[in-house]
Amino acid sequence: MRVYINTDLEGCSGITLFDQTRNSSGPRYPESCRLLMGDLNAAVEGALDGGAKEVWVLDGHGNPLNVVPELMDPAAEWICGRGFPAGWGLDDGFACAFLVGYHAMARTPDGVLCHTQSSRSDAATGTTAGSSGRSARRPSSWGTSASPSPLVTGDVAACREAREFLGEEIVTVAVKEGYSRECCRMIAPARAHELIREGAKGAMQRIARCRPFKMDLPMPGRCEYLEELLPDGPTPPNLDELPHVVKEKTFEDQLDIYSF
Repeated sequence: MRVYINTDLEGCSGITLFDQTRNSSGPRYPESCRLLMGDLNAAVEGALDGGAKEVWVLDGHGNPLNVVPELMDPAAEWICGRGFPAGWGLDDGFACAFLVGYHAMARTPDGVLCHTQSSRSDAATGTTAGSSGRSARRPSSWGTSASPSPLVTGDVAACREAREFLGEEIVTVAVKEGYSRECCRMIAPARAHELIREGAKGAMQRIARCRPFKMDLPMPGRCEYLEELLPDGPTPPNLDELPHVVKEKTFEDQLDIYSF
């Protein structure tokens, strides 16, 4: 059984500020990558404990390299860098896709580092799906296997959103609870790793009970984003007063959202 793990950064344990996730050359970014590896390796271990024979990881935060190679579980292989292959390397041989380190969609009041697409453009989409829904579309649309996403880890808001879109049968692991966009109550990474490991192991037993994420087509889409990207540092409180751009499109394929 092969398992695919897609990663993000904002939903990892120990991370609560955009200063930790936006600037790959900033002083806090290396620490965030190490925190990612703890959550990620816990998911790899849980998948293997649950019966996986092969685990692939997509380094999916958006910067060329977030995975710390020397810290990667030796049982896993990973895809990273620039110019990802078609379908992220997915094929019919994967039983499921785990989503590790995810955040809620833009404008979620209790969403830690919440955003849609890019935190710098603060996009809000009319498809009402955040990163977990967007990421779950690809394995559900690849080949004939229509793989589900039975595990999502992140903050409480991200887990709530994932169950809404992916169903109550999935396993969610909340590693923090948001008070605002850059403030949360979190558990220690060591404890988070225990929960993620057990959650991943349990998710392996739920694959057949989880449904792939499909949306009715054709699907109208709307995306609203800032004209100018936000700088590093705290998000300004007056986002609604800043100039926005609006795009609308009708999707014939649910994967077209990645080029929207």
